[in-house]
Amino acid sequence: MAAQELITLQDIVRALRAAAGAGDGADLDGDVADVTFAELGYDSIAVLETIGALEREYGFSLGDEAVQEAQTPGQLLRLVAEATGSVAGLARS
Repeated sequence: MAAQELITLQDIVRALRAAAGAGDGADLDGDVADVTFAELGYDSIAVLETIGALEREYGFSLGDEAVQEAQTPGQLLRLVAEATGSVAGLARS
């Protein structure tokens, strides 16, 4: 993978909006790294759809347990970094 662009929290939020729409909870434009998906208005299906969209776009696989492990956008970003072996995030190819 080339390191032109890394996945950021904003990329997670963009994918969440694209895959699951606007949630009924907190404003996604604020600092949502540590706000639970439930508080943001998203259920596990929305998180699963978001993970699937990220996996397809960036070419990695987290596995089914990621939905249970990632309770916040920040935790999801950390799982992506771990899955790809990147400390800072995932390079876009």
